[in-house]
Amino acid sequence: MVRLERLFPDHRGALYAKLESLNPGGSMKDRAAIGMILGAIGSGQLVPGRSTVVESSSGNLGIGLAQVCRWFDLRFICVIDPKTTAQNIAILTAYGAELDTVTRPDNAIGDYLSARIARVRELVTTIPDAYWPNQYANLLNARAQEAVMREIAEALDGRVDYLFVATGSCGTIHGCKRYVAEHGLSTHVVAVDAEGSAIFGSVPCRRLIPGHGAAIRSGLYFEGIADSVVRVTDQDCVVGCRRLVGTEAILGGGSTGAIISAVSQRRAELPEDATCALVLPDRGERYLDTIYSDEWVFEKFGDIRYLWKEQAAC
Repeated sequence: MVRLERLFPDHRGALYAKLESLNPGGSMKDRAAIGMILGAIGSGQLVPGRSTVVESSSGNLGIGLAQVCRWFDLRFICVIDPKTTAQNIAILTAYGAELDTVTRPDNAIGDYLSARIARVRELVTTIPDAYWPNQYANLLNARAQEAVMREIAEALDGRVDYLFVATGSCGTIHGCKRYVAEHGLSTHVVAVDAEGSAIFGSVPCRRLIPGHGAAIRSGLYFEGIADSVVRVTDQDCVVGCRRLVGTEAILGGGSTGAIISAVSQRRAELPEDATCALVLPDRGERYLDTIYSDEWVFEKFGDIRYLWKEQAAC
């Protein structure tokens, strides 16, 4: 845990960052990957040296699975789409993953998620000894993420007044919320979702920044999974990332920027003595061509440098 003291200089409470970027594959999705694969090996659904893992991912989960599958000598097919970045493709390929690309979006807003899942189902039925982890419905995903909340609670001696966590597959927030309930913590869990995400009932719309939000509601979602919800835009993600690196020298990914902007939105409502934990999901090297590219930001949003510079000066 890292205390963030420069991000909001006038903030009287305590802000702590859980840097999931320090996991071997660079994101909190490493936990889901190892949890689901170890569970499947333990149950006999996967046999090292023989079985094939097939999953839909355009980023961090795919990289986590590619790493774990390489270690356990499992063939891995990652179903991606044209939005998958060149850097993520290069990382997946370096780990030995086979890439299967879906080329047609399944709706008017250009989302590929349902199309990717349909392709996974097709591959699993045609490839011998194939296994689909299905991060959107696999309880092993959520159980693996309970460790996130346990580690936070242990680091902060059980005092976690607010937890800010991004939502996508809902594995992390599911696991954290379950841990809070089962251990009698009073933590208020804040879900950070994308504008245009279907998880909490919004009408889906086109989004630029991956890593949080989803076009469908995950099977890991349950009523009461969050105590409150903050929705952020693509621009908010950019501003949050740029503000974090400019004040705390932490280079975070898109959903990390979402967390920072969500805290900024809610900060005025937080009690002065509140201890807040921020789960920062990944690192920013995979976003150098987008979020950290001045040219890309200007093309998509115009000149918004004043937003993170003004905030950083507060």
